[in-house]
Amino acid sequence: MTHSRRSLLAAGATGTLALTAGCLGFALGNEPLEFDSDRVAPADETVAETGYEERTVEERTMERTEEIGGVERDFEASIWLSNYSKSVDYMGQTREGSAFAAVSVPGMEVAGQSVNPLDEMSNEELLTEFLGRADSDRGDIENIQQGESFTLEILGESRDVDTFVGESELEGEPIDVEIKLTSFDHEDDLLVLFGVLSKRFAAESANVELLMESAEHPIDT
Repeated sequence: MTHSRRSLLAAGATGTLALTAGCLGFALGNEPLEFDSDRVAPADETVAETGYEERTVEERTMERTEEIGGVERDFEASIWLSNYSKSVDYMGQTREGSAFAAVSVPGMEVAGQSVNPLDEMSNEELLTEFLGRADSDRGDIENIQQGESFTLEILGESRDVDTFVGESELEGEPIDVEIKLTSFDHEDDLLVLFGVLSKRFAAESANVELLMESAEHPIDT
């Protein structure tokens, strides 16, 4: 039972759940209420122009239980995660020099109440949530600190972009890492776009911004 990101239930005066058609199983607690998102991704031509390659595109499921009208109910949300990477020559070998990810999460509202745990997260918290899910060859990034913020024109509006710096390793050597991340609501979905690059490859910083600016949503799948 999959629905769009609209409020599907209303709380009755006695705290019970009043149904819209087709949600009987959810109201009785026999099955979860499902929400789906639309995929977001950088434009294909920008991916090619910046030298990135599509690595993985997948739809994952987020599950949670939330109390609605005094009753616990289960929810499922489809999350689209698209990963891209760019290879560079380093010490005579080809290595991943930078990575980019585009995530879409459905808005999840029932009886005027959000059941999406990501709604109130800051960009720093979203980074923690999704950094480990991005398909990449890089090692762990530690000691992440927030830096400056700026704006980019993305999907027709000015969006805030936060910069973070951290530490990782490349071929056993410590390296400084830069991360750029933006998040915003668009067409009923929460979109999260972020790029990860070694500061040794500073030119990739501009390419990450180009990928963000070229984002398209929704994309037919």
